[in-house]
Amino acid sequence: MRNEERRLGLRLAIASLAVALIMIPFSLLLVVAKMPVNGLDAHVADELHRYALAHPDVTRLLIVWTDLFGPWPWRIAVIAYAAWLLYKGAPRLAVWAVTTITVGGLLGLALKIIVARARPHLPDPVALAPGDSFPSGHAVNVTLGAGVIVLLLLPTLPRWGRYVAWALASFVVLSVGYTRIALGVHWVSDVVAGIVLGAAVIAATVAGFETWRRGEGRRPAAPLAEGVEPESVRVTHVQD
Repeated sequence: MRNEERRLGLRLAIASLAVALIMIPFSLLLVVAKMPVNGLDAHVADELHRYALAHPDVTRLLIVWTDLFGPWPWRIAVIAYAAWLLYKGAPRLAVWAVTTITVGGLLGLALKIIVARARPHLPDPVALAPGDSFPSGHAVNVTLGAGVIVLLLLPTLPRWGRYVAWALASFVVLSVGYTRIALGVHWVSDVVAGIVLGAAVIAATVAGFETWRRGEGRRPAAPLAEGVEPESVRVTHVQD
């Protein structure tokens, strides 16, 4: 890896670390200090658990969905896409994608250890999950994975396709978040925190990448509409 890519990776990692420093005190306030949101957590957990026990077919479908869009499928998808980008001559975009999914996942794990919140303890559980509860690792990784892949695809999509891509990504994120609550392995606040953390990490690394682009003399981009590196579509097409 060239020095240019190393500097970009370091910039992106620092941007993500800044997100963690902001999230940690809010996480401690939310969970350790026992703010009122925990009442909502308990009520929703009880209601959805009763529904899951009464509708085993729906529960099995939720288990399939949550596994299909779990953390590892997203990690593999992003790493495979990054490898393709390297092959096509877009190394900086590959660095951004891998850094975002990796650092975001590690920050989620670090917050789990720091907060050490117990998972819901329900009678006759329909699903089990290891480790601590806050934030939801599935919610963090589905947000990171879906967000990264959409931002990589945007330069290749027409305007209507970009709206469809964001709508599909939002549906997948929210539906996976719902499965974690409905299966009784996470509280509502775990999932909300996971989505917020994932989105914050993406925002931080996108901002870091955009700052780097402008420092290199490239035109300002609108990442949500054009992707992280709009000119990458020309690079990959030239390689073809």
